[in-house]
Amino acid sequence: MPLLAESPALRALIDDRYAELVARCRAVGVPLHDDAGVAERIRRTILASDFAFDTWLRQPQLLAPQGLERLRSGNDAGTRIEAVRLVADETESLALLRRFRHAEALRLVFRDVNGLDQLSETLAATSTLYEALLGAALGWSEQALAARYGHSRDHDGALQRMVVVGFGKLGGSELNFSSDIDLVLAYPQGGQSDGSRSLDNSEYFVRLGRQLVRLLNEPTSDGICARVDLRLRPFGNAGRLALPFPAMEQYYQSEGRDWERYAWIKARPVAGDRHAGKQLQELLRPFVYRKYLDYTAFAGLREMKSLIDAEVARKDLADNLKLGPGGIREIEFVVQLTQLIRGGREPSLRVRGLLPALTACEARGHIGAARAKALREAYVVLRRVENRVQMLRDAQTHDIPDDALSRERIALGLGHASWSELAEVLSHHRAIVSEEFAAVLMPQGGRTASVPVADAVLWQEVCAGTSHAAAFEASGFAPGAEVAEALMKLPQAAAVRAMSAQSRERLDRLMPQLFIAARESTAPVPCLLRLCRLVLAVARRSSYLALLEEQPSARKRLAGLFAGSAFLAERVIAQPLLLDDVLDPRIDQLPLKRADISAEITRVLATLDEREAEAELERINEFKASIAFRLGLAFNDGRADAVATARRLAALAESVVLAVMALAERELIAQHGRLPEGSGFAVLGYGSLGGEELGFASDLDLVFVYDGKHAHAMSDGVRPLEGARWYQRLVQRVVNWLTVLTRAGRLYEVDTRLRPDGSKGLLVGSLDAFTAYQKSRAWTWEHQALLRARPVAGDAALTAELAEVRRQVLAVPRDRTAVLQEVSSMRQRWRAERDRSDARQFDLKQGHGGLLDIEFALQGLVLTYANEYPALLAITANAALIDACREAGLLDAGQAAVFTTAHAELLRRALACTLDLRSRIAPRDSELEQISAAVREVTGALGLAF
Repeated sequence: MPLLAESPALRALIDDRYAELVARCRAVGVPLHDDAGVAERIRRTILASDFAFDTWLRQPQLLAPQGLERLRSGNDAGTRIEAVRLVADETESLALLRRFRHAEALRLVFRDVNGLDQLSETLAATSTLYEALLGAALGWSEQALAARYGHSRDHDGALQRMVVVGFGKLGGSELNFSSDIDLVLAYPQGGQSDGSRSLDNSEYFVRLGRQLVRLLNEPTSDGICARVDLRLRPFGNAGRLALPFPAMEQYYQSEGRDWERYAWIKARPVAGDRHAGKQLQELLRPFVYRKYLDYTAFAGLREMKSLIDAEVARKDLADNLKLGPGGIREIEFVVQLTQLIRGGREPSLRVRGLLPALTACEARGHIGAARAKALREAYVVLRRVENRVQMLRDAQTHDIPDDALSRERIALGLGHASWSELAEVLSHHRAIVSEEFAAVLMPQGGRTASVPVADAVLWQEVCAGTSHAAAFEASGFAPGAEVAEALMKLPQAAAVRAMSAQSRERLDRLMPQLFIAARESTAPVPCLLRLCRLVLAVARRSSYLALLEEQPSARKRLAGLFAGSAFLAERVIAQPLLLDDVLDPRIDQLPLKRADISAEITRVLATLDEREAEAELERINEFKASIAFRLGLAFNDGRADAVATARRLAALAESVVLAVMALAERELIAQHGRLPEGSGFAVLGYGSLGGEELGFASDLDLVFVYDGKHAHAMSDGVRPLEGARWYQRLVQRVVNWLTVLTRAGRLYEVDTRLRPDGSKGLLVGSLDAFTAYQKSRAWTWEHQALLRARPVAGDAALTAELAEVRRQVLAVPRDRTAVLQEVSSMRQRWRAERDRSDARQFDLKQGHGGLLDIEFALQGLVLTYANEYPALLAITANAALIDACREAGLLDAGQAAVFTTAHAELLRRALACTLDLRSRIAPRDSELEQISAAVREVTGALGLAF
C-alpha cells in the first residue's frame, strides 16, 4: 500500500528522519538493507509514529535484518518474554523491562501501520504484551519479597499467591497502544509468611503490590514500562492496595456501586494465581450479574454518564474519541447495559471484549443486526483512530491533536487523502453512536417524560389518603369506587412501606405513568386494577419497577395486555419474570417448530451455573411459562391462528416432558445406577397433547411404558434396583416434578387414567402388558383414545415398537355399523354428563355441533377405515386428519370444508375464552349457530347419531 501524497513539510520530516536513522545505523555498525520494500515500510512507520522513530534511535539494532524480522513477526510478546532474563539488581531489571516493552510496542506500530495486522489483532497483541510484562514483574517481585520474608501462606499452611485482576480494555483483551492498565490486587486468605522475618498476609501483599507497581510505573531514563491505575479497588484510593477474597466479597455485597458492576464485566485474572482469580470471579458473579432481569442497571449507567459529561464539560473534551459525544465509551455502554440486564440469565452474554460481546448480544437478538453493524463499524473506526493518536507519541491521550501536521500524519497513515476526509468519516459514525446511545439511555417517554399535572396530583392525593371515587371517575376510570379502594390501599401495603427511598421515588414517578397507560387502554378500570396488583407483586423487586419506569413501550404493551387478556395478566402478576416477554424486541421471533422449542430448552438448561435438580426444574418452569406466554401474546395479537397456537403449545409440553424425564433419569441413575441396554422407557401423550391441540390451561394425559425385558434386570449403582421398581421410581419422579409447585409455578396437571385398567392399573406397565390389554380387553372408547396417542419422549426402539402395536390394534377390520353405533353412544353419554349448553350459551367443546362432535366423527371414520387406509393412523391432529379423510374419500370436499372451518373457529373461541379466564362456553350468535348446525348436518350424513 503506497504512501499517499504528503505535504512538503511532511515529506521533509520523513526524509530527514529516515536519513537520521540510516546515519545512526552506520555509526553503530548496524547493517540496514534498505531495499525498496524495507525503506517504504520504515518511512510509513516514521510517518505514523514519533515513538517508533525515537525507539529506533535508541535501539538501532531493530533495523538490522534480524531486528526487522522481529518487527515483521506475527508471534506476540508472550513468545519472547522468557528471553528477558531479569537479574537481582532492580535498576538493571527496570531497564530490561522497559527496553523490551519499547521493542515490542515498536513491533505493534510497525505491523499496524504496514497493514500486517487487523485492529483486533493489534489490540489483542497489546494486551498480551502487558500481561507478559505483568507476569515478569510479578515473578521478580515475588522472588525479592520471598528472599526477605519467606512465602505467604494461609492459616493452614497452604501457599498463597497474589491474584492480579485486569479491568477495562486489558480485561477485555483490547488494550490501547498507550493505555494505562487498570488493576485490582487480591489474595485468597489471611495468614502470614514463612520466613525468619514473618509478615502478616495483609502487609505482605501490600508490599508485593507496591513493588510490582514500582517495576512497571517508576520513571527511569528509559521511560516507564506501564501506567498502572489501582483506583478501581474497593474504596478506591482510600482502600488497601490488596485485599483477601472474603473482604472483597463483603465489600461488593454491602458497598458495591452500580458503576463497579460495569467495571467487573471485563475483569479477568491477568497475572499471578489465575486459578484463584477464577474463583474470585465466581465469588463475585452474583454481584455483577443478577439472577433476574436487572433494569436497575440504567441507574448505574446514568450515574457514570453524568460523571463523564461533567468531566467532558470541565476539561473541554467534546472531541475526545473516548469520552466525547458519540465516542467509544457510549458504544461500550450500549453493549454493557444489555449484558448487565440479561447476563444473569444468559451466560452467553458474559463476554469481556466489546466486539465479541456485541456479537453475542446480536446473536441472542437483543441488539438488532442493523444496529449491531452500525455500532461495530463505528467502534472499529474510532479505535483505529484512537490507537494511531496514541502511537504518534506514545501518549495516554484520546484527543485528536490540534496541529495540522499531526492531523495530516494520522489521516494519511489511515489511508485517507486528507484530514477533512477523515474528520467527515468520524463525524458520521459519532452521530450514529450518539443517536443509538440516546435511544438506550432515555427512551422517548421514559423516566424523564412529563405527566399531566392532574395525574401527578391524583397520585399525591392517593398517598395523602384524600383521594375518592369521583376523582378517578373524572380522570377516566368509571366506575371509580373499586379503583379508588385498590389505590388507597397501595401506599399502605407492607411491601410498599418497606421500600427503600430510591425505590419509593421510582414508584412515585411510575404511578402517574401507569394512570396514563391504563386510561389509554380498551378497558381502563380492569387494566388499572391489575396494574395495581402487579405493582404490589414487584414492590420488593426494584428492577421490575425500573423496567416499567424506563421502558414506555413496555408500559403501553403491558396496559394493552392487562386490558385485553385476564389470563395473561394473571400470569404476569404471578410470575413478574414474564415482564421481559412483554418488553422483548424479539417477541415476533417465536420458536415455532418442535425442534426449535426443544433446542431452546436445551440451551436454557445449559446456561445454568449449577447442575442441581431444583434449579433445573425452576428454570424449566420459567422456560415453559415464557414460551406459553409468548404464544398467548401471538394469539392475542392475531399473529398466530388457533390451530398453530394449539400445535405449538403441544410442542412446548412435549419438550418439557422430555426435559423433565431426562432430569429424572439423570437423578435416578446417580442414586441407583443404570439398567443394561438403554433406558427401555417411553412416554405416550394422549388427548390434547397427543392430538397436538393443547390449550393454555390444559392438563397432560400421559401413559408410561417400559420394555419388559428389563423388568427383572438390576441397575448397576451402589444401591441397585430391580427394573420394574426402577421404572416405577422414574415415573413417580416425572409425574411429581411435572405437577409440583415451585417458586416459578407449576408445569402441568397430569392425568394418567388412560393407562391400561385406568386408576386401578400400575402407573407404568410393560410393553407386553400394554399390548395384551389393547388387543384383548380395551373398549372401543379406549381405541378412540389410542387414535390420539403418540410417543412424546423415550427410547427410540421402544417408541417404534409402540407405534407398531398401535398400528396393529387400530388397523384390524371393524364392522362399520357397530363402530358408528359405539362412537355415537359414547358421544351421547359424554354430552349428557358434560355439556353445559343452554338456550343462551353454547359449550364450545361438548355442545351439539361442537369440537368433540368433529373429533368423534373423525375417530369413527378412522376406526372404520384404518384397515383400508393405514396412512390415516400416522396422523393424530384433528386439523390434519380432516385433510387426510378428504384425500381418502371418506369426506367430500364440502364436508371437509365444514369441519375445517368449524374446527378452526371453535378452537379460536375456546382459546380466547381461556385467555379471558372464562370457561369454554360462548354466548350463542348467528355465526356459532351456523357452524354447529353445519357440523350436525355432516355428522348426521356420516351416520353418526350425536
